[in-house]
Amino acid sequence: MSSAPKARPGEGDGSTPSTDAPSPDADGTRQPEQAADDGAGDRPQDAWAARRDLRYHTPRAMGLGDRARIGGGVLGGVNHGIGGGTFHGDVHLGATTHVHYRFGSRSAAKASGEVPVTVLDGLAESFAEPGPAFIALAARLREERVLVLEGPHSAGRRTAALMLLHRLGATPVHVIARDTPLNRLVPEREDEQSGGARGHLLCDPVTQADRPLREAELLALRDRLTEQDAYAVITIGLKAHLEDVEAHLWKPPPSSDVLHAHLGALLDRRDVAELLTLPVVTEFLSRDHQPREAAEFAAVLVRYLSGEVEHRQVQDFSLLKLEAQVREWFEEDDSALHLREKAFLIALAAFDEGPYALTAEVSDGLYAHLQRTADSRLQAAVPVFGTHIEKRVQRARAHRYEAEEPTEWGPVRQVKAAYRDERAAFVLLREVWTGHPSARPALVRWLQDLSGDGRPLVRTRAASTAAVLAHTDLPSAMALVIEPWASSVAFGPRSVAVNALALTHGIGTPNVPRILDAWCDSKTPHLRWVAIRTHGLIGPERPVETLAALRAAARHGDLDAMSEADDTAADDAQLDQVLAESVELLLLSPAQDQVLPELRRTLHNDRHAFDLAIGGFLGACRRTGDDEPGGRPLLLDRYGQSAPAGDAVAAQIAGLWRTALSDRAHRSEALDVLRLWVLSADGDAQAERSMVLLLPALAEGAQEWRRIDHLLRTVPGEDTKAPPPVAGRLRATLPRP
Repeated sequence: MSSAPKARPGEGDGSTPSTDAPSPDADGTRQPEQAADDGAGDRPQDAWAARRDLRYHTPRAMGLGDRARIGGGVLGGVNHGIGGGTFHGDVHLGATTHVHYRFGSRSAAKASGEVPVTVLDGLAESFAEPGPAFIALAARLREERVLVLEGPHSAGRRTAALMLLHRLGATPVHVIARDTPLNRLVPEREDEQSGGARGHLLCDPVTQADRPLREAELLALRDRLTEQDAYAVITIGLKAHLEDVEAHLWKPPPSSDVLHAHLGALLDRRDVAELLTLPVVTEFLSRDHQPREAAEFAAVLVRYLSGEVEHRQVQDFSLLKLEAQVREWFEEDDSALHLREKAFLIALAAFDEGPYALTAEVSDGLYAHLQRTADSRLQAAVPVFGTHIEKRVQRARAHRYEAEEPTEWGPVRQVKAAYRDERAAFVLLREVWTGHPSARPALVRWLQDLSGDGRPLVRTRAASTAAVLAHTDLPSAMALVIEPWASSVAFGPRSVAVNALALTHGIGTPNVPRILDAWCDSKTPHLRWVAIRTHGLIGPERPVETLAALRAAARHGDLDAMSEADDTAADDAQLDQVLAESVELLLLSPAQDQVLPELRRTLHNDRHAFDLAIGGFLGACRRTGDDEPGGRPLLLDRYGQSAPAGDAVAAQIAGLWRTALSDRAHRSEALDVLRLWVLSADGDAQAERSMVLLLPALAEGAQEWRRIDHLLRTVPGEDTKAPPPVAGRLRATLPRP
């Protein structure tokens, strides 16, 4: 291993990928570009900057280094507990039987028939009225006779419509099949009416671009309703086609109000108060649940109170409802939820809490890949306009908000989009990868596109998505996504593979260290590069073992000399560089107190271990807080904190400095770094105090004193050749041995 800092050479050496590299799949899934000329001029991002980007852009629930775990079994295996279906039937409490009805399922809207008054009365008993908004809608219905109620599916539109009709006394209510034309919604002659109904409900009428819901039809309907002293409510989704029709947006009450109302209809106040204080109820209400889910949860709580279900079933209910929603999205055909919107749901899962415009952009790329998978004969086409942003986000059970996004130029304020339930992204990606394998070729091609994007956020999200897929199905994700990245000639895909493996390990996927150890011994230099760099990211969990693996990798060049290998001189230089950078990351990690003594303990094992330790140490010495040029070096700051107390860390830092300054191969770089430390103390009193403590520890002998003294006399200032004032002050405090 060379000790001097090396330029980061490109990969344009004409070498071909190893036979260890995965081959393209039979389904046409391609690997990242392997042509040698594409690697010309390619340079790897240094490990410190790459880790910074990873921390900036990793999804909220996958914090690197925090051993992130997604709670509630989201990334686990099979969930056991309450089934995903709706609870039906009677709830028996003592001698009382409460009939519990649920309205709001999509299948119910297809039926026709009369709703009994007793059912309406039961709904009214547990209806959580949302206040003035509901009163205003009732007044509007009374005046206009017909009301169009708009809202997302499962927002309680149907129940709200029934309650509006019930409030006006328009009973019984006749529910009409959704394909009924408006001119037949209410019969013109009294004798054609169904049982003399005064209320009419039409849920999600069939509309198309050439057959919208028109104002003229509503006016004619209102005339017939007026003649018969009747009322009608029409509920529509967010994508209904309208022509000059005013639709009133239905905003459901909070899930806490719905839960309280349903519990109040089933239990006495004391039992309701007891249930509402349970931590599992508090957690349920902290998430974005639909009215129908809150109503079903009330029934489950009643059964829990009566001993019919266990606590685990109550605890699992929220996640099961989320899983059911995700399955519903992807089990629907394209007429109910268009393929483009399904692509957006997947992209939002990958870019959760990312900029909305970016999420929409990359989702269209996925949509094009999905189109080609669905029918390879068709030219993929993406509509340019026609998307209602707010309705699109609402349909996804997400929200938009403004927040700062880190960039290489500093924070930038952007409009972002995120699922309201932070578990949704993981549940959705798992469902798509394992429940819909036909989507895999398109998803793999899309991830390959993202891995080559120039934006750090996009590349990081490609890695985090691959990590979730690997947690769900490690063999497939490795073969189809991560290994092709890792074996790429280009540094970009390899860096994405590093992040993917680090995040895969971070969310608890087993066997990642075993993969890295195997790749460290691989004859393929690209795989070794990925393994070494990943060790630097996950190494703080097991620093001693990681340093041993890095030392073994550093000695790999000697082993290669005795066997056939794929390494070139450029490969060796790149591996030397990435080895030192991995040690640098470990030195600046929370495991620093374990890394420093381990480096000193193994310093003289062999020349490879020596160069690895000193190269990594000097690299770490260059790093400053917030990466500010001229800022206070992180290791200098740590030395200043530990030296006054006689801490072992200070002795280890000083010892590594003395070793670096006394070694011919590393001395030049060490003096350069020490000059940076001196300059950092100019104008920084704390850094100056730390240097006052450090320099005497580096000048224990006469030769060392002369070296430090010469450096302080000749160090040029930032703007002039003359030494800065701090150099003179430091020289004055340097005791002569």
